[in-house]
Amino acid sequence: MALLFLRDTQLSYGTQTLLDGVDFKIEPNERVCIVGRNGEGKSTLLKVIEGSVQADDGSRILQDGVQIAKLQQEVPNDTQGSVFHIIAQGLGNIGQLIERFHQLTATLADDSSENTLNELTRTQQAIDDQDGWDLNQKVETLISKLSLPAEAEFSELSGGMKRRVLLAQALIQDPDILLLDEPTNHLDIPSIQWLEDFLKNLSCSLVFITHDRSFLQALATRIVELDRGQLYNWECDYATYLQRKAAQLESEAKSNAEFDKKLAQEEAWIRQGIKARRTRNEGRVRALEKLREAHKARRQQQGKANLQYNQANHSGKQVIEVDDIHFAWPDQVVIDHFSTMILRGDKVGFIGANGCGKSTLLKLLLGQLSPQSGHIKLGTNLKIAYFDQHRDQLDENKAVVDSVLEESDYIEINGQRKHIMGYLGDFLFSPERARQPVKALSGGERNRLLLARVFAKPSNLLVLDEPTNDLDIETLELLEELLLDYPGTVLIVSHDRAFLNSVVTSSIVFDAPGQVNEYVGGYDDWLRQRPAHYDAPTQKTGTRTNTQEPARPGEKAETPAAKSSDKPAAKKPKKLSYKDQREYDALPETIETLETELEALQMQISEPAFYQQTGHEAVLERLNACEAELEAAFERWEILEAQLED
Repeated sequence: MALLFLRDTQLSYGTQTLLDGVDFKIEPNERVCIVGRNGEGKSTLLKVIEGSVQADDGSRILQDGVQIAKLQQEVPNDTQGSVFHIIAQGLGNIGQLIERFHQLTATLADDSSENTLNELTRTQQAIDDQDGWDLNQKVETLISKLSLPAEAEFSELSGGMKRRVLLAQALIQDPDILLLDEPTNHLDIPSIQWLEDFLKNLSCSLVFITHDRSFLQALATRIVELDRGQLYNWECDYATYLQRKAAQLESEAKSNAEFDKKLAQEEAWIRQGIKARRTRNEGRVRALEKLREAHKARRQQQGKANLQYNQANHSGKQVIEVDDIHFAWPDQVVIDHFSTMILRGDKVGFIGANGCGKSTLLKLLLGQLSPQSGHIKLGTNLKIAYFDQHRDQLDENKAVVDSVLEESDYIEINGQRKHIMGYLGDFLFSPERARQPVKALSGGERNRLLLARVFAKPSNLLVLDEPTNDLDIETLELLEELLLDYPGTVLIVSHDRAFLNSVVTSSIVFDAPGQVNEYVGGYDDWLRQRPAHYDAPTQKTGTRTNTQEPARPGEKAETPAAKSSDKPAAKKPKKLSYKDQREYDALPETIETLETELEALQMQISEPAFYQQTGHEAVLERLNACEAELEAAFERWEILEAQLED
C-alpha cells in the first residue's frame, strides 16, 4: 500500500499551471527522482508532498503514522549552535531536554555545584516522564554513524559537513519518507559519493531532486518527470529514461504535426466561398470547433536554450606553461613542485575536495596570484572569459538585461549583430524576466545569466569555476555540446562527474595535500590511472607529502637512490640474498628507463591530434601499464631497502 498518494492535484501560480490534475504515489523503500526543467515546479511538488504547500484542488492521502522529513535545499546562514544542538532540534521539545542534559553532563567536571546537580536531576526526570532516553541514544548513535563532531560549532563547519548535520536532523525524526531538494549542490566529489552510499542503505523511501546525472543513475529506482504540468512515470534507470523520453518526444511531435495538418485543412474548408458555406456539414463545423479548442489547450514544450560563444582570434599554441611551482598558505601547502603545459584546444578539468586549492591554482594560472617558487608563463594573444562560482560579477540590484550590456541594446556575436533581448531569449529569459532585477532570479537562472555574460565576450580561453551548479540537465547537456565545439582552450572546475567525463581531455587532480598530478581524460579515466597509494588519504606533513614527485618537462625524474633528502643512501648489503641483491642493483636503471618511456608517452598524448590518430587506444593502454610497472618497481625497491636497514 502506498505511503502517500496525491490524486488529481491542481496548482497554479498566477497564469502558470505547475500541476495540472496529476496523480503521484510513494511506495515503501523506493527511491524516486523528480526531474524537469528549471521553473517547472519540482520544488513546489516536494512542498505539496511535505504538506507545507496546499494544492488548489485534489486530495493528499497520507497513511496513518507515516512520518515525512525534508533536507532543505540551502544551508541556512544564520544557524548557530553545536552539532548536537542542531540535530536535537529535529526532536522538538524532547530534543531540547536531551540537549540540556548533554550540556549539563559535559560541564559537571568543571561545575558540580548544587544548582547544576539539581538542574541535572530535574532534566533527567523530565526525560524519564517522556520516555526520552531512547531518543538520546539515537542522537548519539546518529552522530557516530555520520562521523560528526558533537561539540563543534555548526557555523564553523565546511559546507559538506553542514549538510551531514542537517541530514542527521532530518533522520532523527525516523521518517518513512525523506525529501531531498538538490542534496549535492556545492558538495565536492568525496562528499557526494559518501551521500550516495549512505542514502542507498537507508530503510525509508526517498524522493529527491537532482541535476547530478551520476548521482541520479546511482540512486534512483524510479524517475518521475514533471513536464508542462503533467507527471510522467518511468520505471527504469536514467540511461533508459533518456532513450524512452526521446522516443516519446518524437512521437508527440509527429502526433502534433498530423493534428496541425488536419486543423489547417479544416480551416481552409470553412473559409471557402459562399456556396460552400451554404452546403457545409454542421457536424464538420462542430468538429472544427473542438479541434480549435484542443489546439488552444495544448501546452507547448518549453524552448531549448541556444548557447553561443563569441569567438576571438586564435591564441598562441602554448597557452600556459607551468614550471615547478610551489605555493602555500601559512597553514596549508597548496601546490608543491607542479609542472604542466596547456596547449591551444586543451580542455582541462580540475578535480579535488573543497578547500584543497583548485580556485587558488586557477588564480595562479591566470596571474592573479604569484607562485612562491617556480614560474608560470602565459601565451600570446589570450582573450580570457571567466565564470565565477560565487557569481560576484552579478549586481543584485541591476536588471537582468543590464547585467550583460549597459551601453547598447545590441550585441555582436561572431560578426552578427543581435538585439540584447533576442540574445537573452537564447538563454531562456523572456522580455519580462529580462527586465527584472538579478535578486529575483533562481539559482539556475543566475547561472544561465552568468553564462550569457561570459559568452558575450570574445574569448579564446574559457575559465569556468563550478559552472554546473543549479543548471537543469538539458541546459547542462547543451553546455557540454558548446564546450566540445569551442575551438579555444577551456579550464573547468567541477564536481559533476558526468560533465567532466563528457568534456575534458585531461584532468589536474589534487591527489593529496600539496600533491597535484595530471592525468589523461576525465574523472573515470583518473580513477583508472591514479597510483594505488592515492586510494586512501595521504597524511599531511609540515610542507610535503611522502609521495613521488612528478618529473619536470624535459627532465628525467630523480631515481630513488639519488633522492638523499627523502631516503637514506644505500648501505652495503648485509641481509640480501644473491638474487635480491642483483635485483636491487638493477632497479634504479629499470625505474629510470620506465620514467623515460612514461615521459615520451605523455608527450605523445599531449599532441592536439592524438585522439584522431589510429592506434591511440594502444598508446593509452601502454601508458597505464607503464605507470603500473613504475609503481611496482618503486614498491619493490622500498621493500629491499627496508631489509638493508634492518
